[in-house]
Amino acid sequence: MFKDGSARLWAFIFAVYWVSFVTYFILWRSYKHVSNLRAAARSTSDVKPEEFAMLVRDVPVPPPNQTIKDSVDSYFRALHPDTFYKAMVVTDITKADKIFQEIEGHKHKIAHAEAVYAESKIANRPEGTRPTHRTGFLGLIGKKVDTLEYCNEKIKELLPKLEDEQKSTLSEKQQRAAFVFFNSRAAAASASQTLHAQMFDEWTVTEAPEPRAVIWTNLPRKIYDRQTRQTVVYLIVFVTVVFYMIPITAISAVTTLEQLRKKLPFLKVVVDQPLLKTVLQAYLPQIALIVFLALLPTLLVFLSKSEGIPSQSHVVRASSGKYFYFIVFNVFIGYAIGSSLFSALQKVIENPTGIVTTLGSRLPGNATFFLTFVALKFFVGYGLELSRLVPLIIFHLKRKYLCKTEDEVRAAWAPGDLGYNTRVPNDLLIVTLVMCYSVIAPLILPFGVAYFALGWLIAKNQVLRVYVPIYESNGRMWPHMHTRIIAALMIYQATMLGIIGLKRFYYSTILAPLLAISLIFAYTCHTRFYPAFAKTPLEVASQQLKETPNMSTIYTAYIPACLKPEKLEDVEVFEDAQSRTTSRAPSF
Repeated sequence: MFKDGSARLWAFIFAVYWVSFVTYFILWRSYKHVSNLRAAARSTSDVKPEEFAMLVRDVPVPPPNQTIKDSVDSYFRALHPDTFYKAMVVTDITKADKIFQEIEGHKHKIAHAEAVYAESKIANRPEGTRPTHRTGFLGLIGKKVDTLEYCNEKIKELLPKLEDEQKSTLSEKQQRAAFVFFNSRAAAASASQTLHAQMFDEWTVTEAPEPRAVIWTNLPRKIYDRQTRQTVVYLIVFVTVVFYMIPITAISAVTTLEQLRKKLPFLKVVVDQPLLKTVLQAYLPQIALIVFLALLPTLLVFLSKSEGIPSQSHVVRASSGKYFYFIVFNVFIGYAIGSSLFSALQKVIENPTGIVTTLGSRLPGNATFFLTFVALKFFVGYGLELSRLVPLIIFHLKRKYLCKTEDEVRAAWAPGDLGYNTRVPNDLLIVTLVMCYSVIAPLILPFGVAYFALGWLIAKNQVLRVYVPIYESNGRMWPHMHTRIIAALMIYQATMLGIIGLKRFYYSTILAPLLAISLIFAYTCHTRFYPAFAKTPLEVASQQLKETPNMSTIYTAYIPACLKPEKLEDVEVFEDAQSRTTSRAPSF
């Protein structure tokens, strides 16, 4: 950097303004482009069940002579007499689903045992060996039984229980939430955006999530319960983000070879090897940090589900936001400041009032760590992603020792989804690092460019040819990404304001308006584009379909697997089981 007060610092001020306004331009164009893509996806001529449905929560307690199903039917038939089709009340399926999963598990065991039995029939032993297992914990203890006979007997025993539980669930375990179906997309979109009740805590409506993305246990939660849970979760996340700095700073101080040799003397023989010592000196802190962070996403997904969110896609968006702010606060700010505090602790104690100057002079020293961090994510991360070496090894181990049927092989090979809850925050962390250290250590820029250039090619290949999505939200992730990029830009602007200010350049305050401009830009984008992401515009929902929708199929798509009738014509029986009065509507 230049001397204090150098006029050349004007170049950095102009560069910050240039980067900021180019970012605004790209974000505006991107938001508009994604909005158009979402509109095109939502207006397609294909029939999608979620576009004909509406989620209703906070259903009032019905009169004594009505079930919740009857109450929902009468309420929405009165308000939407021409477009209302049917309603499906959410039920407590915990017990029914448990029995259903047991039956499915026994069916899989039968298929596996039959394959093993067929393999055992060899030339000199045509009768084969019937598979057996123990009935205790993990099949390791307990009575030894014939697998085929035992599983068939269990299925015969569980099927009547499932039928009884299905009837009990439909009639006696109704909960105060429902899916309401309409005979057109426009009617469903209009109804989901309408205030139905005078009191805000009754008959709250939203667009229905995809059938495969529904989190059934969260649907009946009351509005006050959801608000309380959200507040508690946010508090837990705040505490987690703030106090996670303690182990992060400990890692930044301890994960050096010198500290390891002092704390763990028995490792001297290993770490003193020349080749290993070189590798550990370069990558040990970064590897420790990456492993440490890998334990967090599962916790954040659990906390997001605990808020009462109704769909898996919404949970992913919520957990990705929490994860982004966590890694920015702890990995970037926490490690940088923590490392500086440990390395400059003596000077800080001697001169507490000079902490800002001390940290400002020490922060550039951490640029090497973050440059190595980006390089490690670039070389190792993308290498593992493209080769999928670990999943490949796991698949071959499962195929050799565990898989006996084609279904088991397909399940072992299934790649899963892209993992947006961690991929997006990690990419945005790289954006933040590259922006903030672009002036302190310009060498990070080529690594940042290479990271996203190669990442675009690899991610495109993986999305199109490898990963299988478990839900489709039609671009709902983008507004959250846009907000995080603005946050990263503001961190960059604040960082540059501080760095140039520490150079005693009195005109550094010229950068201060950029923070306000960023907030205004974010607000403008939110008000202009976000409503079309939160709700489906009627002009989009009113596009013509290429075929008349089969409403019975749409209705059946939302029946949980443990309650789903075997035949389509049994749907009317399913519906009548929820009602004390027959409330069928004509098919369309």
